[in-house]
Amino acid sequence: MKKRRRLPRHVVAIRLSAMGDVVMLAHTLRAFKAAYPDVKVTVATRRQFESFFDGIDVDFIFVDTKGRHRGVGGLWKLYRDIGRRHVDAIADMHGVLRSIVVRTLFRMSMYRCAKINKGKVEKWFRVGYNSQNSVPLKHTVVRYCDVLRDLGFEFDNPAPAVKIARPNPMGEKHGLWVGFAPFSAHDGKTYPADLRVEAVRLLSERYDRVFIHSGGGAEAEFAAQMERAHKNVTAVNGKVDMAGELNLISNLDCIVSMDSLAMHMASLVATPVVSVWGATHPALGFLGYGCSPEGVLQVDMPCRPCSVYGEMKCQYGDYRCLRAITPEMIVAKVDEMIAAAQKAHAGKEAEA
Repeated sequence: MKKRRRLPRHVVAIRLSAMGDVVMLAHTLRAFKAAYPDVKVTVATRRQFESFFDGIDVDFIFVDTKGRHRGVGGLWKLYRDIGRRHVDAIADMHGVLRSIVVRTLFRMSMYRCAKINKGKVEKWFRVGYNSQNSVPLKHTVVRYCDVLRDLGFEFDNPAPAVKIARPNPMGEKHGLWVGFAPFSAHDGKTYPADLRVEAVRLLSERYDRVFIHSGGGAEAEFAAQMERAHKNVTAVNGKVDMAGELNLISNLDCIVSMDSLAMHMASLVATPVVSVWGATHPALGFLGYGCSPEGVLQVDMPCRPCSVYGEMKCQYGDYRCLRAITPEMIVAKVDEMIAAAQKAHAGKEAEA
């Protein structure tokens, strides 16, 4: 009978970016630590992502790709920085050049290593193919779990996050609060400018407060314009840090998000999400973990998905997949998600 190998006692999970993908790692590590509380986990990521792991017993190695860990010499320093932590296994959750080099150095030093299988081939076979009714591919969170399983650990896939009380950085709450995050790094996942103006107007007329989540630059300017135009609209950028934004999302009744960070942040704090999908598709494994499929807004088109990550330009030049999702459809779906959440909450109170 083959003897089982001793399980690692200290695992480093490497995931440097992007923000939504780092958020999804938190779901995996929450489940892993529940199953193996005595195994030490250190997350190698960027400092600004620390708040995503609140409530999970993990340590950090903060990777500075513009400073100490920049370039080839920086990769050697990262290898040394990790090695000083007395680790015995590397879980490469990223699979990019930086993590591959660091993982290879550890493998050459006889450490146990495992890497993510991103499923690139099966994902690209879905591009340009109507996936509306296709079987969803393996979720990214489950792919992260599989990396740890390759190291010898056995545990169930994570349960969805549950709602817990968090401080509200925007003061006492009255009425219904809704978030709106219409931006992404790519045009194929960004709600069109004229439609997002109308969406803000409709949301502000229907709900007590509307919070616009954005990055800096032109995104922040749009949010500021909407704040000036509507007395109950608040631009979030610059008012709270990442941890504060996560706390705010926890206190919302619903958030409207593209296939982007806000959706994944909401999944961490069990806030209902209306997710708007254009060039990409939730069946590729990137829907916010635990987010209800009932909150998905998308239009069936033969060209969807045209991209795995949304970086491809629209072949028609008009992003018709996004323009087909009207502001009225968004507001109706928000109403539906809030009503469903209120009904579920009432049912839990009745059972108690």
